[in-house]
Amino acid sequence: MSSLVVAHTRYLLLEQLRVPISLLAGAFFPAVAMVAFVVPFAGSDPRAATMATGSLAFFGAMSGALIGLSITVAQDRELPWNPYLRTLPAGPAPRFAARILATLAVTVTSMVPVLLVAGLFTEATTTPPRLLLGLGAVVAGLVPFMLLGLFIGLVTTSKAAIAVSQVLFFPMAVLGGLVMPPQILPGFVQAISPYVPTRGVAELLWAITAGSTPDAVALVMLGVWTVVAAAAAAWAYRRDEGRRFS
Repeated sequence: MSSLVVAHTRYLLLEQLRVPISLLAGAFFPAVAMVAFVVPFAGSDPRAATMATGSLAFFGAMSGALIGLSITVAQDRELPWNPYLRTLPAGPAPRFAARILATLAVTVTSMVPVLLVAGLFTEATTTPPRLLLGLGAVVAGLVPFMLLGLFIGLVTTSKAAIAVSQVLFFPMAVLGGLVMPPQILPGFVQAISPYVPTRGVAELLWAITAGSTPDAVALVMLGVWTVVAAAAAAWAYRRDEGRRFS
């Protein structure tokens, strides 16, 4: 089983590298936001620059987890190769695991330009243990968004997945404080912010890398979103399995 997962992961990564536009987009826009907004306005403040770096790094990673995964899963369902793989003795597990691993590799890679800009042009600072913990928090924080991506990909066509995932992505990024600090958002947005999953991940990243005190409501709601997204993804998979293979 492990050799099959490795083989599928290698194939999916090669497939991604041959058409790298989504990888470039996921890495480009957060880095540009760092240069345009963080470097001139918060670059000299170590705490603010560190928190902004964590937010924008996750912004790029979240794009690959939610938008990228939903589109690729929907596209897989429309190709004859994927249903054939699901009928083989190994079942869908190797390719499914490979798709998750490939998505994680792409999303983590998209964070590199943001970290480089922060290291070269701002006063953002953290320790190596905090940086490693922050990377772990990013991976853990991607789970609910990957589950949402799976849900969208399993219930929509590839064209619809593009629209639906983007409609979810940008409001959640803004409401969660990934684009602008929650403190400068309008009052009604500040009231909603702790209840979206992006705010919970941001709170974790800020606490780990900058030493801030996390909002308890945001962390609890992140757990709630993860459970709900897992249930939705499981239901969507069983629905898709029943429709096409029963």
